[in-house]
Amino acid sequence: MKPIKHLLVIRLSAMGDVAMSVPVLKAFCNQYPDIKVTVLTKAFFEPIFSQLPHVDVHIAEVKGNHKGVFGLYRLYKELKSKKIDAVADLHRVLRSTVLKVFFRFGGVQVVRIDKGRAEKKALVNGKAGGFRQLRSTHDRYRQVFVQLGFELEVPKNSVVPTRPMSDKTKQVFGEGQQQVIAIAPFAAFKGKMYPLDLMEVVVSKLNASNAYRILLFGGGERELKQLSLWEGAYQNVTNASRILNFQEELSLISHVDLMLAMDSGNGHLAAMYGVPTITLWSVTHPFAGFAPFGQPQENSLLANRKEFPAIPTSIYGNTMPEGYEKAMETIAPETILNRITELTNK
Repeated sequence: MKPIKHLLVIRLSAMGDVAMSVPVLKAFCNQYPDIKVTVLTKAFFEPIFSQLPHVDVHIAEVKGNHKGVFGLYRLYKELKSKKIDAVADLHRVLRSTVLKVFFRFGGVQVVRIDKGRAEKKALVNGKAGGFRQLRSTHDRYRQVFVQLGFELEVPKNSVVPTRPMSDKTKQVFGEGQQQVIAIAPFAAFKGKMYPLDLMEVVVSKLNASNAYRILLFGGGERELKQLSLWEGAYQNVTNASRILNFQEELSLISHVDLMLAMDSGNGHLAAMYGVPTITLWSVTHPFAGFAPFGQPQENSLLANRKEFPAIPTSIYGNTMPEGYEKAMETIAPETILNRITELTNK
């Protein structure tokens, strides 16, 4: 088998999973600086990889030029022209499976992630011995590189540096003695969200202390409207997503003192910069392997399993049994505030 000089890494979505690949890629680039890496992902995620050395991004136009089997063949031909020697499939979905077939017919080695579906199914179904810590997604990514023949260690300091801020971003970040806290109160599924009325309690008490500047993150018209209501009500609160684009948000996140998020993408974005990150878990659980990179267990605040013993009810938060709608309410605002205080020494 010929030496690998150019490696293709596939991770198309979702934002949190894409961000979790960054510490692993950072470690790979540090330990194998002579290997060129091309990441195949969606255009929106390109800024996530911009600080990794000798890493290029190839855009997958999955709703355009690369849609369907014929579109994926066009994508394969584009990638083939780059003289790819091997493929690390960190996604393992239908699209990457089709690409795998094309590459293998072309004589290119492909290794795919082991998602641990059976283990995760046992975790959710509550089978005897099933409720246990599974391998992290970061380690599952690492194992793909190992199977390609690269011995790889991913140290806890495998994070990317802070990004430069533009004048616009600096204005949002603010100046002064206050520590800056980012709060991302939304998630893809309602079952993963902390109740907004309780989150407002957290926001209001942080605001009242005058010790913190609070930056809010979210997307979508309804979310931005909610964040703007809090911005108008509290002096020390700014709705950052109303003002900044995604690349500017990344710059801002890389500089904050702390991130408070759900089991969602924003937590992983902060963690890839080494930002202390508190995550709130309702019907999902960090045992599934999706805790943010390098964060201590104490930063994962969990719903009460004595009251809601079926947790986790799903891996991704899209399944919630009847009666579990209030599981997240078992995390008291005071618990969140106490952890913030511990991490910021305020």
